[in-house]
Amino acid sequence: MIKAAIVGGTGYTGVELIRLLTAHPQVEILRLTSRSEAGKKAAEVFPSLRGITDIVFSDTSSDSHTLDGLSECDVVFFATPHGVAMKQAEALAQSGVKVIDLAADFRLQSLAEFEKWYQHTHACPELLKSAVYGLPEVNRDHIKEAQVIGNPGCYPTTAILGLKPIIEAQNQAHKRLITERIIIDAKSGVSGAGRQAKLSLNYAETTDSFSAYGVAGHRHLPEIEQGIHQILASEFTQRIRFVPHLVPMIRGMFTTIHLELTEAGIQTDLQQLFEQTYANEAFIDVLPKGQLPDTRSVRASNRLRISIHQDNERAEATILVVQDNLVKGAAGQAVQNMNVMFGLDETLGLTQTPIVP
Repeated sequence: MIKAAIVGGTGYTGVELIRLLTAHPQVEILRLTSRSEAGKKAAEVFPSLRGITDIVFSDTSSDSHTLDGLSECDVVFFATPHGVAMKQAEALAQSGVKVIDLAADFRLQSLAEFEKWYQHTHACPELLKSAVYGLPEVNRDHIKEAQVIGNPGCYPTTAILGLKPIIEAQNQAHKRLITERIIIDAKSGVSGAGRQAKLSLNYAETTDSFSAYGVAGHRHLPEIEQGIHQILASEFTQRIRFVPHLVPMIRGMFTTIHLELTEAGIQTDLQQLFEQTYANEAFIDVLPKGQLPDTRSVRASNRLRISIHQDNERAEATILVVQDNLVKGAAGQAVQNMNVMFGLDETLGLTQTPIVP
């Protein structure tokens, strides 16, 4: 059995990790930490866990550089705010523990970009160099050998996987299929903002409303750019315009990617390209031509669904991507990474059917 710990288990991604890992046949949650809820059973904080687990929250200091007993585990998940995991990751890695951070501490390889967008000086820049970006459908071979994983952001997951087939096809053909302009119009449910008391996330503020945010710049943009330019090793410069929106629903994410096609792109069957690229990916479902995805079809599952609309007369393509932002966009992807790191079947503990309605 894999012995796991969850640091910061009182947020939405934390309870999702508990939900998924308690049902995983090869995992035992050895430690669950929270400074605010220490001494309480997880089921007291989250009644949905009654009868599922008796684990109790223990205390640990997010400012501590000590291991606080976490070294007894095989893997530690950090479901904490940005800037927390990097304070303990180095000591854990040195003790042989694998680290999966669901925040941003190990996503961006550029220290300057990290400090600009997250207002933290990185505590372990040398460890960051060896950290692996945890997007299995792109980085699977590196994840297998990783000690530290930077779990991707929810928006970048949809954007990078939505663009992967086209970027890779361009690289292989050494010619552009799309022009350099990429527009990403993304929408998320309010759970993506976390389980915090903010007026802007109040039910009366978000219900019956639809708003954009981060229009002048959003911290997921450099992560998307890194994914396209470095991880997918694009041979061409791409200018990306990314605008996120908050929609009045609890969970779910819908990303629409607008592309202009070159003559080579017009001559390419994008539907076939996407189907071939993801034919063997358990968690990516390319819908038949003409079918459009919706967020309900992936709710509470680790599945990501993609639809492609190609309009050769207008030399345009629209890629539609949906996922549950808390599962494939966060906790489910973290468990998927763990499965890869420990040589398990990648789908283990992640085959839940989406919830409808």
